[in-house]
Amino acid sequence: MKPHEIKEARAARIAEMRQINETATAANRDLTGEERARFDTLDGEVRNLNTRLSDAERLTEYERLEERAEPINGGTFRRGDLSGYSLAKALVESRAGTLTGLEAEAHQELAKDRAEVRGVMVPTDVILGGETRALLTTGTGGNMVSTDLAAMTDRRRPALKVEAMGATFLRGLSGNIDLPRLSASGTAGWVAENAAAARSDATFAKKSMGPKTVTAEYEISRRMLLQSNQALEPILRADLGYLLAQALDGAAIRGAGANEPTGILADANVTSVTGGAFSSDITADLIAALETDDVTGTAAFLTNPAVMAVARKAKDTTGRVIPLAELFHNQRAEASTQVPRDIGVGGDKNALIYGEWASLYVGYWSGVDLLMNPYHTDVASKGGALLHAFLDADVVVRHPEAFRYAEID
Repeated sequence: MKPHEIKEARAARIAEMRQINETATAANRDLTGEERARFDTLDGEVRNLNTRLSDAERLTEYERLEERAEPINGGTFRRGDLSGYSLAKALVESRAGTLTGLEAEAHQELAKDRAEVRGVMVPTDVILGGETRALLTTGTGGNMVSTDLAAMTDRRRPALKVEAMGATFLRGLSGNIDLPRLSASGTAGWVAENAAAARSDATFAKKSMGPKTVTAEYEISRRMLLQSNQALEPILRADLGYLLAQALDGAAIRGAGANEPTGILADANVTSVTGGAFSSDITADLIAALETDDVTGTAAFLTNPAVMAVARKAKDTTGRVIPLAELFHNQRAEASTQVPRDIGVGGDKNALIYGEWASLYVGYWSGVDLLMNPYHTDVASKGGALLHAFLDADVVVRHPEAFRYAEID
């Protein structure tokens, strides 16, 4: 069954359950044995349908993610089609002005709508999932010089959760984009025979997206360029690309606007519920807030490890550890250090966000722009180069009513 069919089946069973309960309430009595048996059967079916709906919606989301692609030379490259793309080759060849092969095709397609391109354009899928420092063979960069280099291990990094939570991603944008929506309907009313209908108006709203630029930069020594060989590829992919992805993920959560996107916690139309010490009452209030606004899509909690640690230690009056499923009412709950610990008036509260994450839109304008600059005064006399990375992206909360948050002690 498709998600909408499951919802219809669930609604029918809930309606029958409501009718059974209202019949007993109107008669000022408890449910009869037969009514109780039917009510419990319907309850089990609704729970089963909820599970099936969650699975179906998750599958639909996975299918949507699988279908995402970046066009190159009139064709369509999916993620697997970029497996032969070499970031190191693209950088070296772009520096010499002789891009070839897959790297040249990707650059030409991504740069075709831009009036001026400096450096090389790289598909976002290659490099995504600032900080300034110099990579020198005499410093930590020396670990990249081949003395028969073993496989490099990555540093510990914050978990980037926004995309995994189900945010809607728009790729290959060129101009600014408006996201219109029906914000309020008119009214319906009963009229007498042959009477005129009451007239009402619908209300529309829109959210606008436009590119905002996030950047990171490395200084690379001449010897590093000569000796790093294949070891340069993973450091470029994993580290530099991660800096851009981390900045975008953080902006989606709490970006303050202006030069950066406006994130969930900074959106004036996203409201909070009463917070305090973490409890299942707060998570229940967050869920109820979305239900009150008729938000019916797949929703989930996102918080930081501090709140999650408190949740994992919660015990009932008998000393039994309360499962997370009970504390979060069987809703998905994830944690990341990207979620702030310094919100609230005193700057000492943790954020606990609950939302229908598909209502968060992330837009990419073209790909990641990498520029190898050997002419900057900081490196020209040393024979090295500055590696600049730029990403144009934006984030909007298309439906603010689809998110709530609480400030947790």
